[in-house]
Amino acid sequence: MELVFVRHGETAWNAARRFQGQSQVPLSERGRAQAAELALALRNESFSHAYSSDLTRAMETARTIVGARVLDIASDARLREFDFGQWEGLTWPEIVARWPQFEARLPTQARRYEPVGGERFEQVIARMRSFLEDLRSRAPAGPVLVVTHAGALHAAVEELAPEGFDPRGMVFSTASITRIAMEGDGARIISLNDVSHLDSTA
Repeated sequence: MELVFVRHGETAWNAARRFQGQSQVPLSERGRAQAAELALALRNESFSHAYSSDLTRAMETARTIVGARVLDIASDARLREFDFGQWEGLTWPEIVARWPQFEARLPTQARRYEPVGGERFEQVIARMRSFLEDLRSRAPAGPVLVVTHAGALHAAVEELAPEGFDPRGMVFSTASITRIAMEGDGARIISLNDVSHLDSTA
């Protein structure tokens, strides 16, 4: 079973580097253009199932990709981004200004996030594990579309990565495609953070 993971298109908060977490932020004009590029890149995929985070930006991306296909999109809250608690809506410099204890960390280190009033990485992994176990038990025949968020993608790769794979330093760009094959009790990474379909001049 091949999982085709897609990170949602860009939002205004992405462009401003704000932590949006589970806030309902719609796609920006650029994000909608990226979703259209995703739809074009994935137009020949015969998806057997489609799943999406229930957050607006993910569902909008998923609907654009699915397009005219006769395919229901199953909304699943387990695919949501981190709950960033009091960090939501803030930039990293604003977070560090309020909570100086995080100054030595990098804003992209999802595994070390400790958002005030929010989720830790282990909690995101637990819900992604639950989603992936359900998928494995259903064993759908064709490729499965999964539209989600950067934090959830980090958790999925952490859960599925083969032995010896080092997930540190990974980045998941908006509207990127990551393909992972689930094989028996294991998994194989086909591609990570593919953005070759996007117009780099946009």
